[in-house]
Amino acid sequence: MCAITGIIGIGENINKKLYDMLLTLKHRGPDSSGVYVDGTISRGKLEELTVPQGNLGLGHNLLSIVGSEVAQPLKHNEIILICNGEIYNYSQLYSEIVRESNYIFKTDSDSEIVLALINQYYNGSLSPCIMKVMERLDGDYTFAAYDGKDLVAVRDPLGVKPLYYGNENGIFGFASEKKALWKVGINETISLPPNSMLYYQKTASSHELIPLPSRLSWKVDPSSEKSKTKNTLINPDKEHFKRILKDLIQKSVQKRIKGLDKVGILFSGGVDSTILAVICKNLGVQTDLYAVGSEDSPDLIFARKVASDMDLPLYIQMVDEAIVREYTSLVLNAIEEWNVMKLGVGMTGYLAAKLAHENGERVMLSGQGADELFGGYHRYLDLYHQKGEGAQEDLKGDVENLYHVNLERDDNVCMASSVELRVPYLDLQIIDMAMDIPMKYKISDPSDKMRKCILREVASQLGVPQEIVKRPKKAAQYGSGIHKILRKRVLKDQEYMGQLKKSFKFIDI
Repeated sequence: MCAITGIIGIGENINKKLYDMLLTLKHRGPDSSGVYVDGTISRGKLEELTVPQGNLGLGHNLLSIVGSEVAQPLKHNEIILICNGEIYNYSQLYSEIVRESNYIFKTDSDSEIVLALINQYYNGSLSPCIMKVMERLDGDYTFAAYDGKDLVAVRDPLGVKPLYYGNENGIFGFASEKKALWKVGINETISLPPNSMLYYQKTASSHELIPLPSRLSWKVDPSSEKSKTKNTLINPDKEHFKRILKDLIQKSVQKRIKGLDKVGILFSGGVDSTILAVICKNLGVQTDLYAVGSEDSPDLIFARKVASDMDLPLYIQMVDEAIVREYTSLVLNAIEEWNVMKLGVGMTGYLAAKLAHENGERVMLSGQGADELFGGYHRYLDLYHQKGEGAQEDLKGDVENLYHVNLERDDNVCMASSVELRVPYLDLQIIDMAMDIPMKYKISDPSDKMRKCILREVASQLGVPQEIVKRPKKAAQYGSGIHKILRKRVLKDQEYMGQLKKSFKFIDI
């Protein structure tokens, strides 16, 4: 994972602004940096980087994880590329591109796959080319490409990786975090929707937002070829769904840890994260568990029990009022908005990622998305009682909204410590499969206190301890004890809140 930035100034030299944006996001890519400004590329350590003068610039900070990854921007012919994220079908695409074209790879970075595909499809116009590229990518990413005329920036189908943009005071820009835009005077920022392309035409000095064809089968026109070729059975039973779901989750984890010697897991001792731990251990990768909570919090009690049963190392960050006070401003700086719920959940991720970074981790896995896909939240009980199978539409809506409800927060709090967060449950194949599973297999009845029935049965098949399989859902901020400390103590301190308001303009209470 990395940071990407772009800025265009009408008749204005942008080199200092571009550098300031990269410096603001150094935590996202501390290993190396690079810029493109009006035809010139410069790469190196950020502190030593020379940024040429010009009025259109692209920037990149690199967090190297796998392979001989190189600083970007990347260039081939007239195409310039900056990319943040992971392309999981890199090996398959590499073989296909070698067969299909005469492109010669210069690195083993998965980002160069994107550049190769753009060059394969490019025919003088970027926007139709980019649509074809995204159809072939399996990954979590944002990237931007420039051909000397037009600039495009895109976000992956679920919005796992963040990207924001804005146009203010004669400056157009985009960046992986809002604070980079704020730094250069773009105060009104917009989150680029998932599966969308931001198109900027240099000659007209104008931009537009272009929705891209959905990669999710439930959003595809029933008469389309994709819908017609979808593999369906008449009234498949629960065992059919369990068999496929188990296989898809294992494959999703496997491709997200490929090439890693060790991986961390954001661990609560709940069923979602324990499934990930079991699979990682079975795949033979060093698996480290990271838990956050107060001394008597449910998450720590269960995390210790599971770690002991599975013989996996568990690293714990204890929290109390002093810790919550110390880290509230740091978490707010990461999540870039005032939302007490996000603050509580975000602190759990922030502290876990900090601990993981100190232990040498560069990648962590999270169980994010499992509750939305399999009916884990308590509110789904009422929806199921009211709507029956129609409650599936509410789950779909929650999945579509994950990017701004949870994913941007989680990405930012982990990247604050230069740790990349990956989310195996939000694989496109798992999402499509989950939305085919009837609600009756997710919630057994309107009084089902555990919910996520089918996922719990898969967990049992994978060898997750029964005590965890039957553990009821508890939200991260409640399971860790952080929310209670925030609400009942820290946020009631008027002097402390006054200091926070002075530091963060977005606190409006």
